[in-house]
Amino acid sequence: MISFIGTYDCKADTKGRVMLPVALKNQMAPILSQGFVIKRSVFHSCLELYPMAEWNQLMEKMNRKNRFKKKNNDFIRRFTAGVKLVEIDATGRLLIPRNLMDVAGINREVVLSSGINIIEIWDKEAYEGVLEETAADFADLAEEVMGEDGDELP
Repeated sequence: MISFIGTYDCKADTKGRVMLPVALKNQMAPILSQGFVIKRSVFHSCLELYPMAEWNQLMEKMNRKNRFKKKNNDFIRRFTAGVKLVEIDATGRLLIPRNLMDVAGINREVVLSSGINIIEIWDKEAYEGVLEETAADFADLAEEVMGEDGDELP
């Protein structure tokens, strides 16, 4: 499993190409040839960039869902809506499909933010808004998510 580190401010050109920062490109170097999947986020107006190995693991998990349950089919359809295969070109650029840029409201200013094993792709203004929105409750959220008794942290 890959674990990305960092948050990076970038710019998208008129065609939706984003030059990856060197630090992020270096982290991706071992997996660049495998390709990536880009999709809309479930919870926010941003995109998610999955390394192919991570995407395949997620699809294996989804494939175990009973497809004779309508809610499972509905979820899978919505989750995979607009999914695209993408590559990082030889110059280190990611081409974000226009329809996904529109869905996420991405304009020129872009933030690439590590989400452990994926990269979130945000319009800069939206990213800053979400951070501000969740700042007040972050301590409570951290306690709820990470502070359970009996959990062993390394």
